[in-house]
Amino acid sequence: MKSRLILCFFLFAWSMHLHAQLDSVLSNIEFEMDFRFRAEQDWDSRKSDGTYREDRSRLRYRFRIGATYKKAWYSFGLRVRTGDPNKQQDPQLTLGKGLKEFGTLPMGFEKVFFQIEQNNYRLWMGKNSYPFEKNNELFWSDNIFPEGVMLERSFHLNFGFIDKAKLTGGHFILSSNDGSFTQDAYFQGFQTSVSTRNKRVNIFPSIYIFRNIPNIPDGEHTFLLNYTIAHWGMKAIFLKSRALAIDFDFYQNLEKYDNTNISSDLNNQKTGYTIGIQYGNLTSKNEWQFKVTYAYLERFANLDYMAQNDWARWDYSSNNSPDGRLSNMRGAEFVVKYALTKKIFLVSKYYIVEQIIPYGTAKETGQRIRFDIDVKF
Repeated sequence: MKSRLILCFFLFAWSMHLHAQLDSVLSNIEFEMDFRFRAEQDWDSRKSDGTYREDRSRLRYRFRIGATYKKAWYSFGLRVRTGDPNKQQDPQLTLGKGLKEFGTLPMGFEKVFFQIEQNNYRLWMGKNSYPFEKNNELFWSDNIFPEGVMLERSFHLNFGFIDKAKLTGGHFILSSNDGSFTQDAYFQGFQTSVSTRNKRVNIFPSIYIFRNIPNIPDGEHTFLLNYTIAHWGMKAIFLKSRALAIDFDFYQNLEKYDNTNISSDLNNQKTGYTIGIQYGNLTSKNEWQFKVTYAYLERFANLDYMAQNDWARWDYSSNNSPDGRLSNMRGAEFVVKYALTKKIFLVSKYYIVEQIIPYGTAKETGQRIRFDIDVKF
């Protein structure tokens, strides 16, 4: 009887210890979850041969869930999302398409990383969010999470009107070719970010280096390309109380393309710029936000299948790839957002796009409107 009491005591003490350890672990974990439902209409989508794609209506959705474990100087995290695993630009699923009559949904990890933060340094390894500052998704989509290593150093300055500066660099592998690192398809970025003391102006010049990049994604390529893109980005807030802001990006590809695979009317198409005007913020319930963005992006001003695929229905489907090809374009995006609550947002976006240089007998075009409900938990 005595031995049983002792055993019960030790089991109780051990369970309490495990419970305390579990509470300690859970107190260091931050969870995140969000859901989006979308209604979308496309029309006036002309092909390069002058014919038109059929008008298209879609209902779509996205679900994401993630967790990050944080200690004093390190953290590691992951996030899972819905989406076609072969379509990195787009985590949304279309109702009734490709899901085998109410079959299971495709899911995948968009983030898995280990991060260290100490003495104004930040280092992460694995697959994580795009680490460089940007104003929009016209160069790099928010849905694409690079794999590699990133190092960042922050500075608190006391130099005139300059308040903070940040240096960011990273090496990311698009595809490993089972050879040396130099044979991989890879992306390197280097950025300096400077903000003023009143936080109203932020300037971030950058250089982005892409090497051994397939001209067509997903294994259908016929040759490889290099990109060396200089970027000048800026955002300025004019009326802080009303959140009236303007942002600007300029891109210049410094490579010289004398590749015989590139047509002569495209080999000098290497410049791009975007300009956006925004009014309002969504920091509390019943607030509105409005934004207009104009974009002019020549063919090689960005890597088209790493940029957004929101503005038009242009893709590489004729080459057996679902990825978008949103370069060689000019057009505008109009956005209206409303905060129904602090965690539920209504979003409407309208796009109108035209090709700069036609690939065939006619310039491709497109118009699209979207209505989203975004919910954060």
